[in-house]
This record gives sequence, C-alpha cells and structure tokens, in this order.
Amino acid sequence: MAGRGSGPDFVEALARGLDVLAAFDGAHRQMSLTEVATATGLARPTARRLLLTLQELGYVRGVDARFELTPRVIELGMAYVASLGLWDVARPHLEALVGRTGESSSMAQLDGSDIVYVARVSVPKIIALRVEIGTRFPAAQTSQGKVLLAALPPAELDRVLAEPSRSGLPAYIGRTPAQLADELVSVRARGWALADEELAPGVRSVAVPVRDGTGAVRAAMNVTVHAAETSTRTLLDDHLPHLLRTAGDVSDDWARWQSRPHAEVRADSSAG
Repeated sequence: MAGRGSGPDFVEALARGLDVLAAFDGAHRQMSLTEVATATGLARPTARRLLLTLQELGYVRGVDARFELTPRVIELGMAYVASLGLWDVARPHLEALVGRTGESSSMAQLDGSDIVYVARVSVPKIIALRVEIGTRFPAAQTSQGKVLLAALPPAELDRVLAEPSRSGLPAYIGRTPAQLADELVSVRARGWALADEELAPGVRSVAVPVRDGTGAVRAAMNVTVHAAETSTRTLLDDHLPHLLRTAGDVSDDWARWQSRPHAEVRADSSAG
C-alpha cells in the first residue's frame, strides 16, 4: 500500500496513516501490531509509530496487545458507520419509532468516556443541546452512555471512567463515583437507563441497548423529550415500551446483516 506516491506534494506519512486505518474492516476489527504491519506492508517500527500516533489522536485504541478503531473516525466521513451497516439497518426502525412517539431518537456508541452519535432521526423541537452525527457527550451524563457503561466489565469500566472527556463540556459533579456505580448496577439489571436533566436543563431521555449477532452491547438507542413537555412517567410508561421493541428489532436485523453471505466477483473485462 505504502510507497506508491510520485507527485512532489505527496505526503507519504499521511498515506501510511490512512493505510493503517484502512487495514481495519469487518473481518479485522482487532489487529496486533504484526498483523497491521503485514496488512499495510510497513515495517513494524513504522506501523507502531503510526498506531501510537493514531491512538493519541483518538482514532485507534489499544486493547491488551491488539488495536481497534474508535468511533472518532466518523469525523473522517462516516466510514465507521458505513462499515458496520448500522445506519442502513437502524434508519427505518428509528423513523417508525419517531412516528409513534413524536419525539427524537438517536443511537450512540462509546468512545473512551464519551458517547458519539452514529444515527439520529429528529423532530423540530427546541432542545438545549444541538445533536448531530459525530456529536460527543460525557457518557455518565447521558442515558445512552449509562447503558453502554453498564455493559462493560468492571476493570474496563474503571479504565474508561478514568479517561478525560473530549466533549468540551464541563466536568459533571452531580454524582459521586459510588452513586454512579450503584446506578449502573440498576441499569444492568433492568435493561434501560434514564437521564433526567443531567446533560442540560430541559433534556430528559431514556435509553436501551442494541446488540450485535453475538449478543454483545454495541450501541444504545434513546428517546429524548423536553422535560417541560413530557413527564418521567410518560417517558417510561408510554415511550419506553416502544423503544424496547424497536431496539430488539434493530438488534435482530443487525445480526442478520452481519451474518449475510457476501462475495465480490471481479468482472471479466474480456467478456462481451
């Protein structure tokens, strides 16, 4: 891959960094340093420097002795979401959910101690915070973040919560670590999380997990309401049942999408 540029303005280091990102795909979600070096044709020291640089920038994270992409690559042009197929799968379900509730719905994934929005269908209501694909918020202050944090093993949860948020929002001081830990136990047991004006005044939401074909929690889906218009009781009694059914449907469809038979056949240029 590397070493193919010939123009005077070609930046080889940038090309090699993009080669490293491109080496990860659906069949290679996690790779060792050796596997990355082999896939890109780079020397191990070069591949290591690039991986560590991408990790410092937030596009790659280390998992034991392996590496994987983070949702931050969405900022490079939605490549992350497209590789998962999540938006294509979730869109009709999100639209149907919004039609039933009359409220906005989103999906997010965990990136460090933040959530990053990967899908959204909104309604024209005045909400204190602007949300779009790629927006990040501190996970502990959001319903989706609580669902995703609750799915982590204890050691990983501690590591994630120790990371500083890259959302740009001020640190949240409304809950002690012990209180958050107790809440996450409840979230894990009941299968949903509530955030009641914790992220911003007037913003109330409930979220549930979205699972992949292995049953692992890979994303969270929510319904967001304006606190002055919709009570917590209405959110939980009326909207949560619809949200749970929708998340189940998305999980089922996503599992089928991931297990689809797929092959690429190169066209025979001599045919015809």
